[in-house]
Amino acid sequence: MALDAETFQHLLDTVDRFVNERLIPLEQQVSDTDTVPEELKAEMAELGLFGLSVPEEYGGIGLNMEEEVRLGRVLGRAAPAFRSVFGTNVGIGSQGIVIDGTEEQKRKYLPLIASGEMVTSFALTEPDAGSDAAGLKTLAIRDGDSYVLNGTKRFITNAPTADVLTVMARTNPDIKGAGGISAFIVERGSNGLSFGKPEKKMGQQGAHVCDVIFEDCRVPAENLIGGVEGQGFKTAMKTLDRGRLHLAGVCVGFAERALDTALAYACERKQFGQAIADFQLVQAMLADSKTEIYAAECMTVDAAKKRDAGQNVATEAACCKMFASEMAGRVVDRAVQIFGGSGYIADYGVERMYRDARIFRLYEGTTQIQQIVIARNMIREMREGL
Repeated sequence: MALDAETFQHLLDTVDRFVNERLIPLEQQVSDTDTVPEELKAEMAELGLFGLSVPEEYGGIGLNMEEEVRLGRVLGRAAPAFRSVFGTNVGIGSQGIVIDGTEEQKRKYLPLIASGEMVTSFALTEPDAGSDAAGLKTLAIRDGDSYVLNGTKRFITNAPTADVLTVMARTNPDIKGAGGISAFIVERGSNGLSFGKPEKKMGQQGAHVCDVIFEDCRVPAENLIGGVEGQGFKTAMKTLDRGRLHLAGVCVGFAERALDTALAYACERKQFGQAIADFQLVQAMLADSKTEIYAAECMTVDAAKKRDAGQNVATEAACCKMFASEMAGRVVDRAVQIFGGSGYIADYGVERMYRDARIFRLYEGTTQIQQIVIARNMIREMREGL
């Protein structure tokens, strides 16, 4: 449900001030300490950032897709670790409940998720099941009024501090592939649930990931999302269209920040008696970056509008995620090039941006998975039309 234009613009302006006045000044501190300050998390909750995509009836702001990608663009200008604090609450950590949860599940969890009292995580990836998500091995076997979960999840964002996890597990071992997978809400503190140590990562310090381990972990049967077995993979796929578009919007904002930083440096830095911005080869890098950012912005907003209109945008969402994440990598690479040797030094910030950008092409489906999704959908549509 869309906000009225004035209210949404006020939200954009408020978040923009928060990004510029509170988040950007603390980027280096967060990178150095690998920690987002608790007071910032409280401010994020007060702004309603944990509940951007949760419907208003459950305490959230209830942004539609176009609004979410536009706000994601603003948030993307700050280091990605900040968005990660509430990102799973907005995306895959909550949307399974929003889309397919029972009314009881929605009323129990969504208000706490929207307020930030509950931080969510989404546990799908496993040591042997990353891009091949349908090949997951974690088992959830019914035992009376509970399910008993056994298995390990890997690289799970926000898991070290998550209060509740949306977990994909196989309820029917006899059904291979997607059909035997179900989705569960698992609360922190459940018997048999434990967590590995946070991983050391290339970039995005302050955003934490770790293994999630289930050893005879008992989960109440009422926590089966939607109350129906075998629907978990479908639930996961439904959340991805929104997540991929959201991330595309974030990539646009991230790339804009990198370009602004490079442009300012190019106008100040002098070589051969003039600003390097006056050299045509530098201008070409600036122009290419501007063009690609504009293209990513246009396609993301277009796809978001189509989703809001009720259209199936699985192909468009994959296109946006693929193009925008690859674009962000190219833009920040050019920024490092424009900075020259200084771009390789941590003091100037673009070195951190370069490392932060790399994960965009991996999570929410790698570039190669997006290519497969796009081509598969094209081929299916062609054959159905014959």
